[in-house]
Amino acid sequence: MTTTAGAAPGPLFRLSPFERKAALTAHVIASVGWLGADVVLLALGVAGLATADVPTRDAVYRTAWLLGPYVLLPFGLLALLTGVLLGLGTKWGLLRHRWVVAKLVGTLGAVVAVTFALLPTLHSAYAGVAAGRGPGGAAYSLVAAPSVALVLYTAMTVLSYWKPRLGSRPGRATARPSRGRRPPDGASGP
Repeated sequence: MTTTAGAAPGPLFRLSPFERKAALTAHVIASVGWLGADVVLLALGVAGLATADVPTRDAVYRTAWLLGPYVLLPFGLLALLTGVLLGLGTKWGLLRHRWVVAKLVGTLGAVVAVTFALLPTLHSAYAGVAAGRGPGGAAYSLVAAPSVALVLYTAMTVLSYWKPRLGSRPGRATARPSRGRRPPDGASGP
């Protein structure tokens, strides 16, 4: 990592090309893993609601419990940490573009939701089946939560790919050259 002194709009430090590619690879792997784990959690949630077989239902919620602390949370934290590293060490910046800020807020919100809402729900479902009571109200949450997460992760993926110009932060220049057609030679413009 190379530090840059006095460059206000630039990155806090500059990742070398190798470091940037390594961080980006880790970020994509973590993000895709997080998305995939949520698809699995959704499938388990639907299976848990759809089955009438008690041993199958219990196995579903025991498996779902394992996904939370051992798969979802680590992938979410890795996606957050590598995203912050890329934001601080590349031209995109962490707070320079609104699409990056939107991804940061979405990822941070998702990690907080996994930690403080989903993990307790997964534990409640697991504790219920372990005690022979069933998952209780947690069963519906284990369909709703991954559904919402998939919409959020899809939106963040779209932001990453398209990098929309949502405007810059207040106080930053927003003028861009016109993308319109130039009139042919000798023709007058509007």
